[in-house]
Amino acid sequence: MFGALRQRAVLATASGAGLVLVAGVGIAIAAPGSHAAVMASAQPVSAKAAQDVVPTLPLQIESATPSDYAHNVNGALPIKIVFNQPLATNSPMPTLSPKVAGSWSVAGDDAVFTPKVGYTQKTKVTINIPSGTGGMQAEGVDLTSVPGAGLLANSAKKTFTTGSYSTMRLQQVLSQLGYLPLNWTLTSGDNPAADNANAQLSAAYDPPTGTFTWKSGYPSLLRTFWSKGSNSLIDEGAVRAFESQHSLTMDGQAGPEVWGDLLTAVVKGQENTHGYTYALASKASPETLTIWHNGKEVLHTLANTGISDAPTSDGTFPVYLRYYFQIMKGTNPDGTPYADPVYYVAYFNEGEAVHYFPRYSYGFPQSLGCVELPWSSAAKAWPYLTFGSLVTVEG
Repeated sequence: MFGALRQRAVLATASGAGLVLVAGVGIAIAAPGSHAAVMASAQPVSAKAAQDVVPTLPLQIESATPSDYAHNVNGALPIKIVFNQPLATNSPMPTLSPKVAGSWSVAGDDAVFTPKVGYTQKTKVTINIPSGTGGMQAEGVDLTSVPGAGLLANSAKKTFTTGSYSTMRLQQVLSQLGYLPLNWTLTSGDNPAADNANAQLSAAYDPPTGTFTWKSGYPSLLRTFWSKGSNSLIDEGAVRAFESQHSLTMDGQAGPEVWGDLLTAVVKGQENTHGYTYALASKASPETLTIWHNGKEVLHTLANTGISDAPTSDGTFPVYLRYYFQIMKGTNPDGTPYADPVYYVAYFNEGEAVHYFPRYSYGFPQSLGCVELPWSSAAKAWPYLTFGSLVTVEG
């Protein structure tokens, strides 16, 4: 009896861990608790099973790019918030203040905002990150499971401030659009696509590397008014020219409106329609005015500058006001008033202007501070002396 019971026990064990023949194929069947059973449980969990895992920890913010309170940020770059666990693809997203066109997306643990056209210079940006059941959520959140698991416990705010646009990029764009007497050529890095507004905005903060070369035909004196990467007299004249062609207030300063229209002009390919002009009035005897336009000398004529009691100021100035005809009024050195009709007027320094004035002869001081020209010369000079054109008086 004892032997029969033992035999049945052995047979039961053998049947729990033996070979079963199915259609001629031997399949190993592991008994519970056997070595084969341990090996089976160690196999990788399927992708579907991984997706079904319910989070057990609260959602937490690990980092932000740009970092909190960062300054001089490139406002065209993406914004990224990194969490401690993968996010649900349908999770509510952070909000930005001020608002800007763009979209949020989820990439694993990251929530990324990609702007369509980012933030302009000197803008303080606030990122509001929502919490609770209506806020950010991890993948697989089950509100009936562990309370708060996979949810952000507390709302958060991150702030950063964008930087200033680069003077170097201002000069690059003005050159590309034909407002400077220089060419600019990319030497390294990526040249932002002309039709990509956000790429152009990014380059305004962080310009590509390139070289400037002078266009031929201009006098060497003009080069002394240029400073690469720094504000210069040539830049001021070029900005005035741009402002005049885009119906902006002409102050020669690259403010928000100028930059906005400038970046739009690059995207739309709106180049300078007047070309580049430089004028030089010489007080050397005989006095002359010479004008260069687009690298060519277009006028060299006798001229009159101011008498000793009302001399024409030496220096270089951009044209800021123009009239085809004007009654020019003032006071003579002896105190008597005058009211003279003049034509082809281009003011460059306060009350000093290049214009036509009838004289018996030209080539020596006769005016009360202006640069006077004969009729034919004034008529030829006036179309070239557009807003922003630099006029140098020396002698």
